[in-house]
Amino acid sequence: MDNLRLFLFFALALVLLLIYQAWQADYGPASRPVPTEAAGEATGIAPAPAIAPDAPQVAVAPEVPAPAVAAPGAHTEAPGTQDLIEVETDVLRLHISPRGGTLIAAWLKDYPVSPDRPQGPFQLLKPEPPNLFLAQSGVIGSEPEKLPTHDALFAASAPRYTLSPGQDALTVELSWTHDSGVEVIKRYRFERGSYLVHLTQEVRNGADAPLAVRTYNQIQRTELYDPEASSFIYTYTGGVYYSPEDKYEKVSFDDMRSRKLERKVTDGWIAMIQHYFLTAWIPESGTVQTFYTNVLPDGRYVIGKYSEPLTLAPGASHAFETRVFVGPKLQDTLASVAPGLDLAVDYGWLTVLAQPIFWLLAKIHSLVGNWGWSIIILTVLIKLAFYKLSETSYKSMANMRKLTPRLQALKDRYGDDKQRLNQAMMDMYKKEKINPLGGCLPILVQIPVFIALYWVLLESVELRHAPFALWIDNLSAPDPYFVLPLIMGVSMYVQQKLNPPPPDPIQAKVFMALPFVFTVFFAFFPAGLVLYWVVNNLLSIAQQWHITRNIERAAANAKH
Repeated sequence: MDNLRLFLFFALALVLLLIYQAWQADYGPASRPVPTEAAGEATGIAPAPAIAPDAPQVAVAPEVPAPAVAAPGAHTEAPGTQDLIEVETDVLRLHISPRGGTLIAAWLKDYPVSPDRPQGPFQLLKPEPPNLFLAQSGVIGSEPEKLPTHDALFAASAPRYTLSPGQDALTVELSWTHDSGVEVIKRYRFERGSYLVHLTQEVRNGADAPLAVRTYNQIQRTELYDPEASSFIYTYTGGVYYSPEDKYEKVSFDDMRSRKLERKVTDGWIAMIQHYFLTAWIPESGTVQTFYTNVLPDGRYVIGKYSEPLTLAPGASHAFETRVFVGPKLQDTLASVAPGLDLAVDYGWLTVLAQPIFWLLAKIHSLVGNWGWSIIILTVLIKLAFYKLSETSYKSMANMRKLTPRLQALKDRYGDDKQRLNQAMMDMYKKEKINPLGGCLPILVQIPVFIALYWVLLESVELRHAPFALWIDNLSAPDPYFVLPLIMGVSMYVQQKLNPPPPDPIQAKVFMALPFVFTVFFAFFPAGLVLYWVVNNLLSIAQQWHITRNIERAAANAKH
């Protein structure tokens, strides 16, 4: 049948995925809670901080020794919840901790937690486990006690900042001053309608000696815990980075545990991604950055970047520019922010096919305004594109179907003599000019497109909580009444009946069980994916029935 081999490939992939996830649950690393500590009151003059153990441990210049690594078990508590600086724009609500000026909480106002809670925005950044997720920044240098890491206390001029109607941008400024005269000013700039935040770290050397400095930005998080996640669907959560040389690279939590990343990159970026959302640090264009990873106690993972060293003369200052993206994986938006950032929409090795498919799906949606109908129209277009290939496959199956009585007669004649039976069957195929494998190649050609479409429907945040019609109010969640999976199972059964039955009775029984097996599988799949398979099956049935009827009618006319 048209999708039988595709279904079998798909089933094998699912089984392997379930085995892997079961292994991870039993033997993977367990996350432990990270203790938190309330931040102290921010003052204009900060005490001399020790280098934070989770800041990058790196020499500022060749002649300057690297700061000592923290002793085993040492650890920096997560930012507290007192004296937080609240920021609200039209699309974001954030909390900035005075400790380090760290982005410790971010809610995406246009993305609810669930369709049942439209007023409850999804929280991406979070200061405590489970799902601890922080965007940190700081300054390190030749005299670490004179510079603020993300563990230093900053002061802000106001506790709350709001982007007012008619206002296009707002700036949040935090300051830190050492008694030697060194001052660091952090400025976050938020813009209307944007998930991209501009960060400036200005270092002013008020001391009487030169000061060598670097700035760093890092993302710290624990492994994702989502009790509502489907066990049948895997999406990547972990670190990624981009370089012009190697393009998009994943750095999984396992990779971070096995070896540390340390690589100089120009015009790249680093990020932590999860299903639908990401946080990314994007350095200023043309600057050289060193990308690094680290593994901390309590199941925390870090991916970050630090700048090249810069020496400030007494009285000099320098502003280090960078940007942080905290938001949904909207492909058009990400592509406009930085080269390759749209690859964070992780379509895997079929990205080259998946991106054009998504582009077409989005164009259809701009016309019809409903993602469910867009999926249906896209399925029809893909089916039309492969019409001739499918026609070849169905003609082969229809011709095989005509031979079913003769094949059964051969089986009855030769019984258990497999060698003579196979030879007789090959002679019959040769005489009738039928290739029994003629239906395989067209299906194999279509499989990459089908898998790419699968990832498009699974990864696109645009389909998150998207309603369709009737009882389907969320295309990214399973059908609550299992209607679509049942229709899919029935359509698969009908397809089987249109195909020649396998000569082997054991194969015939296995094929008869497949509709039931896949109905159970698809009961846990997002409704958008099942909708695609239902429409594809119905179109395949119509095309196969039409071709089979024409071949059988031509054969009947030839007899007369």
